[in-house]
Amino acid sequence: MSGDSSFDVVSDFDRQELKNALDQARREVATRYDFRGATAEIEEEKETLIVRVDGELRLKALRDILESKAVKRGVDLRTFDWGKHEAAGGDTLRVVVKLRRGLDDTTAKQIAKSIRDAFPKVKTQIQGPAVRVTGKSRDELQAVIDHLRGLPLDVPLQFENYR
Repeated sequence: MSGDSSFDVVSDFDRQELKNALDQARREVATRYDFRGATAEIEEEKETLIVRVDGELRLKALRDILESKAVKRGVDLRTFDWGKHEAAGGDTLRVVVKLRRGLDDTTAKQIAKSIRDAFPKVKTQIQGPAVRVTGKSRDELQAVIDHLRGLPLDVPLQFENYR
C-alpha cells in the first residue's frame, strides 16, 4: 500500500469566488439602463440563490450577467441548477437556483464504473460526496484524470489530494 498513489474526485466550488461574482452582477444590474427602476434581486442562502425579477426578458438578461461574472471568476456554470420560474406576486418572477456541491450517489457510481471499465488496474472507493481513486502508477492516474475530464457529466469535477 505504501507505493500506491491516490487522488479524490470531488464536485465543489469556491464560495468566495461565487460571492465576488454575485457582488459584481449586483453592481452591473444597479448601473445598467435596462434595469433602471425595475425589480432585479439576487439573494444568497446556504445552498441556493433566489433570483427575483419583473419579466422574462430581465430574467434572461440577469442570468446572462450572472453567468458571465461567474465564468470570469472561475466558477463553473454546471454549479448552477436553474429551476423553473414561478410567479412571486405582482408582476415579478422568482427562480430558485440550487448550487451543486458534492457528488450524489448515481453520479459517483457512474464515475466509479467508468473508471473500472477503462482502467482495470485502478481501484475506486465512494467516500460520501467524493470518489477516491488509487493506483500504483502515477501515469495511469493522470490518464484517469484525462478520461474523467472527457466524460459528459452535469456536475463540475475537481481532483484533490493527489499523492
